[in-house]
Amino acid sequence: MILERPLPTHLNPRYVTFAALMELYESNYLRLRRLCPDLDAMKGEQVSRVAGASDLHLTVVERTPYTTRLRLSYAFGFGERVRRQPDMIIRMFHDARQAEVVGRYCRRRGEDLTVDAMAGVSGLACRWRHNRFLFKWLGFCLTQGHQFRVRDTTASLPLVDPLV
Repeated sequence: MILERPLPTHLNPRYVTFAALMELYESNYLRLRRLCPDLDAMKGEQVSRVAGASDLHLTVVERTPYTTRLRLSYAFGFGERVRRQPDMIIRMFHDARQAEVVGRYCRRRGEDLTVDAMAGVSGLACRWRHNRFLFKWLGFCLTQGHQFRVRDTTASLPLVDPLV
């Protein structure tokens, strides 16, 4: 006999409530911190390369004392013909330990969209859909071994003996 346990609310695809969305934001924050343990020291664009996986690109777009805004995507192509997909803007709230998708780039329309811009979908359902995708995508990236670390450049410098 298999005992059935209820799924955590952020794993249930149809459990769209404000409380479940807040739980999902918390899970996304924790996963992003695992993906970017050195987030406080990061500047500009970073690339995580893992053998057998697509390169994952992370850009620190904006930093304030309590928030960080990131762009997370894969980049396909070469030269000027680079296509980013998925391409999400994420805001991390460090004091509340939450992360939410606040925008995405739409290739069909060629414009940045907020997550509330889906026609015919309520704001809560739209936020749920995008943030649940982020939750699964972050889990996939972590399983592949992606991680963004700031390299310590001082460790690679040769030691110089001042007496020589």
